[in-house]
Amino acid sequence: MQLNFNDAKEHISKAVLVGIVTKDTNACEVEKELDELARLLDTAGGEEFARLVQNKDTPDPRTLLGSGKIWELSELCRNNGIKLVIFDAELSPSQIRNIEDDLGGDISVIDRSMLILDIFALHATTGEGKLQVELAQLRYTAPRLIGKGMELSRLGGGIGTRGPGESKLESDRRHMKRRIVALESELTELEKNRMTMRASRDKSQIPQIAIVGYTNAGKSTLLNTLTDAGILAENKLFATLDPTTRKLKLPCGETVLLTDTVGFIRKLPHHLVKAFKSTLDEAVYADILMVVIDAHDDEARAQLEVTETLLAELGAAGKPTIYVYNKCDLGISPELPSYIASNEDPNRVVCAISAKSGEGIDTLLTKIEEIIHQGKSKVTFVIPNSEQGALNILYKNATVENIDYGYEGVTVVATVDQKVRGMLKKYDVNRPNEVEEF
Repeated sequence: MQLNFNDAKEHISKAVLVGIVTKDTNACEVEKELDELARLLDTAGGEEFARLVQNKDTPDPRTLLGSGKIWELSELCRNNGIKLVIFDAELSPSQIRNIEDDLGGDISVIDRSMLILDIFALHATTGEGKLQVELAQLRYTAPRLIGKGMELSRLGGGIGTRGPGESKLESDRRHMKRRIVALESELTELEKNRMTMRASRDKSQIPQIAIVGYTNAGKSTLLNTLTDAGILAENKLFATLDPTTRKLKLPCGETVLLTDTVGFIRKLPHHLVKAFKSTLDEAVYADILMVVIDAHDDEARAQLEVTETLLAELGAAGKPTIYVYNKCDLGISPELPSYIASNEDPNRVVCAISAKSGEGIDTLLTKIEEIIHQGKSKVTFVIPNSEQGALNILYKNATVENIDYGYEGVTVVATVDQKVRGMLKKYDVNRPNEVEEF
């Protein structure tokens, strides 16, 4: 079914994109999804040659398209030497086989999910990322590599075929099942290590912020701007795959951990979500979510809805959240002003910035400080010299703002939460109603 990109580059780099307008969709929605599919293809190293759309209330269970459109698609490919067709839908193994049989020749057919998997394979750099991609490919792609009776050993390096697990796909299905079990075991061990790291971060009491959002919204650029992380930030979909965590010292002196995460997208493959659960869980275990939105994109509102839906599915909804409207220097989508106007909602903090130019970054830092200081108060403690262990507790669990060493003890002004204040209440010189609240 799959072609070798290196052997047929002039053919496989160009593809026909196929969409279908059903009774549950409309032509405008399908065109927008095909625009995104074209961007995915560009990220994978391909190029859109043409797109074909059919209006059909009920998709054909055999080939999705009607027989007339299949013939039209076949003629389009054959007359222009096109060897790759990408459907903006999830195809079953039998549908792929039927479509390829009807198209004839050596035309390959893949779906949107297979293209996304290919991009993830292209951008996986860490050992864990490569294992996750291979697992997702085996679960999703392997059953579909049966078109036209080709052997799995025919896999090459073309679009829809890439990945660290390609050589494993040359084995039979039984071997694939064993490989899936082995990968799951390896990832389980890596997940244990990740949980140990998370536990260590939790003990540090440093607030953890997950940067989430639609792919290409500018998450990596924002992390680079805030922390000089130096990670790849390209104007392509899924330029970042593996999570990156960096420390950020806020103007108030407090430190937070920022983690850049993999971007979301419409119709994100279920197997991909499952395989990358440990990575996506960075959002689940974070104290604060920073949802980055490309405010200049006409699809900003729809992309935000996709992000919020996926966060809810992951179990990460309901956390303190900052909605970061990025690229505001280029203009803001007409659909976003109502969200920005809701800035007074205590459950939704909104901030407009440009991660590239730095516009609005100071305001964003202030918003972060406000959230992490919620429920905290500035308290003055007087600690006897004989009980300096209390001072260590403050340094470890609070923000020490001022310290004055006296003859009999130490006077400390610190920003603390209610738990720490309760632990050290005997040193608290203020009554609760006299404490300065943030």
